[in-house]
Amino acid sequence: MLKKVPLEQSIGTNLAHDITEVRPGEFKGPAFRKGHRVCEEDICHLQRLGKNHLYVVDLEADELHENEAAALLAAAIAGPGVVWRDDPREGKIEMFAENDGLVRVDTAALGALNMIDEVMCATVHTHTRIRKGELVAATRAIPLVVKREPVERATAIARSHGAIVEVLPLRPARVGLIITGDEVYHGRIRDGFEPILRGKLADLGARVQALAFLPDDAERIAEKIGEHLQAGCDLLLLTGGMSVDPDDVTRHGIRLAGADDMHYGTAVLPGAMLLVAYVGAVPIIGVPACGLHHPATALDLVLPRILAGERIGKAQLAFLGHGSLCRQCPTCSFPRCAFGITT
Repeated sequence: MLKKVPLEQSIGTNLAHDITEVRPGEFKGPAFRKGHRVCEEDICHLQRLGKNHLYVVDLEADELHENEAAALLAAAIAGPGVVWRDDPREGKIEMFAENDGLVRVDTAALGALNMIDEVMCATVHTHTRIRKGELVAATRAIPLVVKREPVERATAIARSHGAIVEVLPLRPARVGLIITGDEVYHGRIRDGFEPILRGKLADLGARVQALAFLPDDAERIAEKIGEHLQAGCDLLLLTGGMSVDPDDVTRHGIRLAGADDMHYGTAVLPGAMLLVAYVGAVPIIGVPACGLHHPATALDLVLPRILAGERIGKAQLAFLGHGSLCRQCPTCSFPRCAFGITT
């Protein structure tokens, strides 16, 4: 319950909430924090902020102050890899990445929570690559005083899903890199894939443990895959032979190596001819040729998710379609752009 107090009678009372001040181009934030005891010197400042009266909070048993509600919400929303402080600003609590990694948002649970009146949570997009300390989510109760019941329903939804937001660390994979193609193997052209892939893998904390160059020979490709697996590689990347040309036999070689759960093609441009398969638990990625020319392709969307422990199948590849049409910007800003952002 809120009691309205004229400003001239508010001296000696404690503020029930933060009071925001906005000075365009200079400052936006709390001019006074919740709990501040109003003194005579504050009156003119409060009047300049448009305050002619203040409120005193007298909570009923079934009510929560916005700050207490925000803390309850944050505790339920934040999962592994997400940290927050019980220090609300203007009734809002922000949540941050505890480590580098990949954000995973339970979008269905988030939507269900936001269907409840008087509470909210906003997040970055799921599968966003994030650095330690970066903002990933924020939550608050919308009114100053909220009933307990909607907050309890919201927290129950979040906890029933384990959490709503988490940051998954990327595992330091030991990568086997196989570059196929007669033209490269016989020295007719110079390979361009190795330095590109080494750079992408290093940026994600992975390293190339084994490297091989092979002709367009399915049996030799299958044999080399087996050798890389025996050498302890826990992720394989193959380049070349991924188009629709009948001479491109890399896919056949991957299948000969014992790969199952094999999916060729994804709803991403550039990168529609990406392949994902598994030999046991080890993922194999067939890299499309466009990776030589485009800074960001389907590979850049799938690789971090695999390193975060996600098993990529047909459904994951299909749902990439929404948001995965590259706009070919003159200056590429990936991953801080809309490419690959899905709902």
